[in-house]
Amino acid sequence: MARMTQEERFMREAIRLAKKAAALKEVPIGCVIVHDGKIIGRGYNRRIIDKNVLAHAEIAAIRKACRVLGDWRLEDCTMYVTLEPCPMCAGAIVQARVPKVVIACMNPKAGCAGSVLDMFHEDGFNHQVETEVGLMGEVCSQMLKDFFKELREEGKRKKKEAKDREAGRHEETGAGMSGDHDPHDPVHESGYGDKTE
Repeated sequence: MARMTQEERFMREAIRLAKKAAALKEVPIGCVIVHDGKIIGRGYNRRIIDKNVLAHAEIAAIRKACRVLGDWRLEDCTMYVTLEPCPMCAGAIVQARVPKVVIACMNPKAGCAGSVLDMFHEDGFNHQVETEVGLMGEVCSQMLKDFFKELREEGKRKKKEAKDREAGRHEETGAGMSGDHDPHDPVHESGYGDKTE
């Protein structure tokens, strides 16, 4: 078996964090920031649980790394992230002066490292970010596919359960009876169509 590289070890840690997000029913995205061969910032998606649009993996990792270094600049760091960053996170990465980002898989719907926009190589900015794409990409891509498949199946299950509950309520209230007759009418109680005095 081939020995794992240091880069693979860092991405594996980002994947472990992404799985923590998935366990919370969050989109499985994980991120680590490395300085001098050591992880100084970790993060995973917590938007739903924290009820906060800013609670993305990259933002959490940047906050922690800045705290460890005591600086807002992360000039000698490398970020490892399981999915291509969104506009907010890409902007924060540029602002923090992160020199390199290793991305497992791309995000064709919202990615800003080349998919929808390329904020990392924008000549108008005073900082450009080196990118490396594809490290453990298949693993991360499959993890996202599995997550969204499970989410769709859970949605279908909930829809079916709600439909079954609704059908059960109709049966309890007598919606299955024909006509608009009062069920307590003696005509119905006798079971024949004639009232007996």
